Amino acid sequence: MSVRDVVFPEGRRALYELHRYSPAVRSGDLLFVSGQVGSRDDGSPKPDFEAQVRLAFDNLQATLRAAGCTLDDIIDVTSFHTDPEQQFETVLKVKNEMFPQPPYPSWTAIGVNWLAGFDFEIKVVARIPG
Repeated sequence: MSVRDVVFPEGRRALYELHRYSPAVRSGDLLFVSGQVGSRDDGSPKPDFEAQVRLAFDNLQATLRAAGCTLDDIIDVTSFHTDPEQQFETVLKVKNEMFPQPPYPSWTAIGVNWLAGFDFEIKVVARIPG
């Protein structure tokens, strides 16, 4: 069995170890990033929805950065929403700021009924430059 090549963002290792999963795993030139939420350092959600989405993107970028990637290296996105109809405008606003010009990554948005106290989660696959 091969050993997973795990990537940890700076300052959040304890949170991942507590919940026993890897924030991201390298496989060849691909990076598979676990779902990122708008969690503060203590693991609690930002109460304001837009702030939660922005913090989820900040946490995503920190994980990408730890592997030498940026948002530009993202190939595929899956996002999870607890109330897609009500949240769509806000998510689109932030998404358009994060990805202001083509080419855009592929994106699948999924409505869910539970995200452990969060209302938005984003997971990605990125190509590691080099």
